[in-house]
Amino acid sequence: MSTLNSSKKITLQGINSLLLTHKPWFRKVVKAIWILFICVVLGFPLYVWSVSNDLFGLFGGMPSLKAIENPENDLSSELISSDGVSLGRYFRFNRSQVTYDQLSPLLVKTLILSEDHRFYEHSGLDFWAYPRVLWGLVTFRSQGGGSTITQQLAKNLYTLELDGPLAKLGKYPRRIIQKTKEWAISHQLEKNYTKEEIITMYLNTIEFSSNAYGIKVACETYFDKQPDSLNLQEAAVIVGMCQNPSLYNPQRFPENALKKRNQVLYKLYDHGFISKNEFDSLKILPIELKFAVQNQNQGIATYFRNVLRNELIGWCKDHGYDLWESGLKIYTTIDSKMQRYAEEAMIAHMSKLQKQFDREWKQRNRNPWVDDETGGEIKNFLQKKIKRTGTYRSLVERFGADSDSIDVLLNKKRPMTIFTWKGERDTLFSSMDSLNYYNRFLQTGLMSMDPKTGAIKAWVGGINHKYFKYDHVRQGTRQPGSTFKPFVYGTAIEAGYSPCLKLLDISPTIKVSGGTWRPKNSDGGYGSGEEMTIRQAMARSINSITAQMIDRVKPENVVDFAKRLGITSPLEAVPSLCLGTSDVSLYEMVAAYCSFVNLGIYIEPYYITRIEDKNGNVIANFVPKTRQAMDEQTAYKMIYMLEGGVTDELGTSRGLSYDLKVDNEIGGKTGTTNKASDGWFMGITHNLVTGVWVGGDERSIHFPSWDFGQGSKSARPIWDGFMTRVYRDKNIGYGKGYFRRPATGLDMTLDCSQHVRVSSDSTVEVNDEDAWDRPRY
Repeated sequence: MSTLNSSKKITLQGINSLLLTHKPWFRKVVKAIWILFICVVLGFPLYVWSVSNDLFGLFGGMPSLKAIENPENDLSSELISSDGVSLGRYFRFNRSQVTYDQLSPLLVKTLILSEDHRFYEHSGLDFWAYPRVLWGLVTFRSQGGGSTITQQLAKNLYTLELDGPLAKLGKYPRRIIQKTKEWAISHQLEKNYTKEEIITMYLNTIEFSSNAYGIKVACETYFDKQPDSLNLQEAAVIVGMCQNPSLYNPQRFPENALKKRNQVLYKLYDHGFISKNEFDSLKILPIELKFAVQNQNQGIATYFRNVLRNELIGWCKDHGYDLWESGLKIYTTIDSKMQRYAEEAMIAHMSKLQKQFDREWKQRNRNPWVDDETGGEIKNFLQKKIKRTGTYRSLVERFGADSDSIDVLLNKKRPMTIFTWKGERDTLFSSMDSLNYYNRFLQTGLMSMDPKTGAIKAWVGGINHKYFKYDHVRQGTRQPGSTFKPFVYGTAIEAGYSPCLKLLDISPTIKVSGGTWRPKNSDGGYGSGEEMTIRQAMARSINSITAQMIDRVKPENVVDFAKRLGITSPLEAVPSLCLGTSDVSLYEMVAAYCSFVNLGIYIEPYYITRIEDKNGNVIANFVPKTRQAMDEQTAYKMIYMLEGGVTDELGTSRGLSYDLKVDNEIGGKTGTTNKASDGWFMGITHNLVTGVWVGGDERSIHFPSWDFGQGSKSARPIWDGFMTRVYRDKNIGYGKGYFRRPATGLDMTLDCSQHVRVSSDSTVEVNDEDAWDRPRY
């Protein structure tokens, strides 16, 4: 400092006089220094120009000005709920951009003071930092890097991949060329972007380890927060990771992360941003993580996201986008709160149901895989099923089909994490153990839809997507049992039959190909002989009367009616169809029941409202298709029929919670399939139609008894729990209410308590001035 502050002026003449008084070797050294200085002054710009223009192809290409002005990153596509909540992402690299306004001011300040405190004073290169870096190299004491935030952004965006011949000569040539490119690109970035844009791009382009690319995903992964909600110590952890995301990963290396966080906090103190007391208080705090690596098994609506993915892949292919990298925003009809309520209701019931299921089969000392014909246990069920697995096939390829090694390895235990209703558990399982364990689990599906708009509001495809991938809403089809009966009665109502038509509970004998068919009721008998209305029969799920009705209206007409209401699965036009013997999906059933509530208009279920590109431009809008499936009179009479399940003293849906029925109209239909394999419940309200299915992944998995597995006990409680939660939340907009009536009024009085007599030709005479047409079939 004394030399620098000296008043003595060193001129060129003074330097020459000094040279003349020294020995020749000294003069040569000084001359060499001067020559080197001149070469650097003149040669460095030439070198930078050579690198920037890739002279003779030696240095590798540089990004164009257009590329610098419009940097591209691989961006994940995001699913967004109808209430603005992120449902999850589709990604190769889990990255999602934010704007500057979405960054916490604390985060921005922490970044600048820690990484580049002269950020607003330089134009991409901080020349004051280079002497410090050089001194650190000479003294072997690290004084921090000299790269600015702009240089680090340049490296993240453009200079990680070097393809020039000189870059392949080794570490040091490569490093020199890379730094030169960073300088050149940094200058261009500073010319084309504001400081705020540079900070935003930098934070959006960092890889934060744990499959978290960009600041938004990093905050969600480590703290379950958005970037605008970080506190000071959390911001310090994130900024500390910018230098070395793996080394300072707070999940993997908590001690390293804590030490680095405190170093960042010290810089804030050193620059006067926080006081000594604040620093001392913050540095002793632990790092409190809410760590969760984002993947398709995490979060809500996991089955929905997985099913939707395949559809989106096709759409993107047709429209020139990449689902994994185009940064699309896909806005869905799913309501995040309703989805959570559906999942909560499912977990609450299924966890208890599974416990009871296991206990009852254990008491019987039997396995739950049952032969439908004999009612006995399927012999060698697991041995047959293991042969359909990839594990078995790979062992056969390795050892041969007859090798004893296959059986040994299939039964060899190894560490494994398994699903339980109390959380994941580590254990020792063999492949056979795993197969035996997982085939005992009951599965479920739930779909809830707005009948007026067609919007799907909740979708639960199974009990846990990580361990059970198969979707039981749209992907799976099963026999619907008695939930199919409304299509039989709907066909009859459309034909002119009254809900108040009275028939005897006597099972008919119907001629079929190769013989006759006579169905039993759920109690195992062929009918009580009691007279009841068809509304009562459907409410009580009486098979004998349903069989009489399909015999009257004919199976092919029932098939036509069901198809008009949206059933797309193949339906066999046979008398047993009335008991739900043809497989359908829950997705189809919910849509079909919506046609009743929507007064005869079928509306195709939809779940995407619009798609935006990464810049927020709307590139697609989606509107559901509609058609008239039946007239309003038929639709409303079927609502009246379905209400019977809830209001009839013996109705199978009567057991719903009392609070649900207060000031509210509800219709419902239960269903249970042969040998208690499937339990169903379809519930309708004025603004929501929700279906629930419960059963095993395999059709051969059965409930221990009919009473245990019937839809009123296996499926209806999930519907009950879901709707109870929905009604408690007054902000969702799906409250209680009453079904819409036909615009033209009813063509009869719907009151089956009136005197009704049955005539010999099956027409109905009602003591009311409103007359019914005679049946058309």
